[in-house]
Amino acid sequence: MRRTPVYIVCSPRPAVGKTLIARALTEFLVLQRGKVIAFDINLREPSLLNYLPRITETAAISDTFGQMALMDRLIVNDNVPKVVDLGFHAFDDFFKMIAEIGFIKEADRRGVDPIVLFIPDRDRASIVAWTMLRETFPNAPIVPVENEHVLWGELPAAFGRVRPFRVAALPAFLKSIIGRLNFSFTHYLRDNKDQSSELHQWVRTNYTRFRELELNLILHKLG
Repeated sequence: MRRTPVYIVCSPRPAVGKTLIARALTEFLVLQRGKVIAFDINLREPSLLNYLPRITETAAISDTFGQMALMDRLIVNDNVPKVVDLGFHAFDDFFKMIAEIGFIKEADRRGVDPIVLFIPDRDRASIVAWTMLRETFPNAPIVPVENEHVLWGELPAAFGRVRPFRVAALPAFLKSIIGRLNFSFTHYLRDNKDQSSELHQWVRTNYTRFRELELNLILHKLG
């Protein structure tokens, strides 16, 4: 039976490139699988809904109804990948909620694979949150994202035992291009003929790393 991945893209800190990672991942999954459902849990940050409105739904976890509505969608093994863009304001409440309901264990039983993409900065809050996730969900795949836009160097030592997902920094003028609401990573790959350009290689590299991440997780599950 094929399993359904649920990617939780998160950080306890603002302005770390979380929605950018969620955008690129969502577009990659659409290209690879043909369909994906994304959930936007953001109040005060750039919103995934603004970039990918056709495949993104807003979600709220501030009350029991919103929590149940979201969990009911994430726990289904329907072969449609899910991406959760989790705003920093909801970080603690979200992971407290899924710990209390035993989401990780129930997801595994139903053929759903939660994968956490954790984007840190050098603030102590990132290390505290990372430690909490590793202790609370010891069997879940939790992958640190080494975003060079934010870290400007190697990951802090606290993250050193886990192979990171690396995202290279881009010059400011290219960052402004991908920040446009109508920019699509996949469309750029298809329409831009200069495969040697820095942006083309950046997008291709990230798509390749998303694929490698998925394959590594599959192999780990089989092992």
